[in-house]
Amino acid sequence: MKKIKLGIPKGSLEANTVDLFRKAGWKITYDSRSYFPDIDDDEISCTLVRAQEMSRYIEDGTLDLGLTGRDWILENASDVVVVQDLVYSKTSTRQARWVLVVGERSKIRSIEDMEGKKVSTELVNFTKRYFSERGVNVHVEFSWGATEAKVVEGLVDAIVEVTETGSTIKANKLKIIHEMMTSNPQLIANKAAWADPWKKRKIEQIRTLLMGSLLAVGKVGLKMNVAQKNLGRVVLLLPSLKSPSISGLYPGEKSLQEWFAVEAVVDSNIVRNLIPLLQEAGAEGIIEYPLNKVI
Repeated sequence: MKKIKLGIPKGSLEANTVDLFRKAGWKITYDSRSYFPDIDDDEISCTLVRAQEMSRYIEDGTLDLGLTGRDWILENASDVVVVQDLVYSKTSTRQARWVLVVGERSKIRSIEDMEGKKVSTELVNFTKRYFSERGVNVHVEFSWGATEAKVVEGLVDAIVEVTETGSTIKANKLKIIHEMMTSNPQLIANKAAWADPWKKRKIEQIRTLLMGSLLAVGKVGLKMNVAQKNLGRVVLLLPSLKSPSISGLYPGEKSLQEWFAVEAVVDSNIVRNLIPLLQEAGAEGIIEYPLNKVI
């Protein structure tokens, strides 16, 4: 039997990835000592791999498919197929940013001011290329951790670090002087696997269901019954992904006037205000239900 070799990113993306696959319909299980999780699909085998190394293992064919950040693909200059951009956050669509950071009182104000200076970062190869392409000579060294402290202690002139809000950087009395790139998780594939018809169909199945799960994050379904005379007012209140689904109800006790079943997908954060408005507009029997996927 053919199998897709799937890389699960070990570390900060791990729990979100396993949860995303669960919502998409795949159950991944493993213990803390195992690097080979079980998955309830005979056509997939899983391996835990550090996000920093994922793209290299996919490029050389050790893995067919995996999830990692755009930053690590660029860091490794990996020749892979980007199947899909993914966004994990349930509360924000902000991307991670790799930024050039200096001390709060530093006289360095721009990229050009970095000439001859020392930079510490985990993203060494990308940082070297970035400065080289702009004609700025810097010494870039790998950071094993506690990167912010190296600027504070004067061990380096600047750091290249990842952030979303910049709050940690400000808390350490540092300042951002330049944004170098934005990054988000990506589903990537080996080129040979993408060229294989069977593997490509399986990869596209995985992509479709993962994206369906992501689109469902922060959304709920609403069902309700509405009399024809109130239908226009109710529909105007529903900010659904597309036009709401409307179907006629079987005539019953309320057969003196025509009634319709209305169904829509809406953002969960507006429901508490929306439901009373729907009631005022004439909707009855309103049901709210959770969503796993929107496809």
